[in-house]
Amino acid sequence: MNARPPARPRILVVTGIPGSGKSTVGALLARRFDPAVLVEGDVLRRMVVTGRAEMTPAPSRQALHQYGLRLRHLAQLTRSYAAEGFTVVAEDNLLGEHLERFVGLLGDTGPRHVIALAPDCDAVLSRDASRADQAYDGDGWGARELDRVFRRDTARLGLWLDTSGQKAEETVQEILDRLDESALP
Repeated sequence: MNARPPARPRILVVTGIPGSGKSTVGALLARRFDPAVLVEGDVLRRMVVTGRAEMTPAPSRQALHQYGLRLRHLAQLTRSYAAEGFTVVAEDNLLGEHLERFVGLLGDTGPRHVIALAPDCDAVLSRDASRADQAYDGDGWGARELDRVFRRDTARLGLWLDTSGQKAEETVQEILDRLDESALP
């Protein structure tokens, strides 16, 4: 295992479409800092035990409300841990205008980085097929359509990586090697 990067607290935002590797890469990336925290959007989503409204291609008002609430809480947890000296890896599906909105919710919390995982759709579908909880089950929420929206409508903040041919550890190493490129002004 490579040496840990300096322990200077920072916030690393990891985004991409479902199946892009956010959870796996986020967890591995957090382990490379000390002290570090991983804040996962999907954990916050699952906290809604009853009445959860899922995001779809045509989300309901309630789905948008719950997603906004999730992003607000993701930012609050991220800021709270960062204020206590932790490096925070915050990961979620921050697509389109939501990436810039989330970064704005972080405020001036010190060094902030954005890493967008953007493997090709064949890699995403292959990864998704091997998961127990598949994101693409034919309900109209197709990977190819979502990927087009992600690439077309999401601001090119930070470092965008095509991780199609990489193992998760290779992606983490590339992120660390290129960390300066992911920094926000």
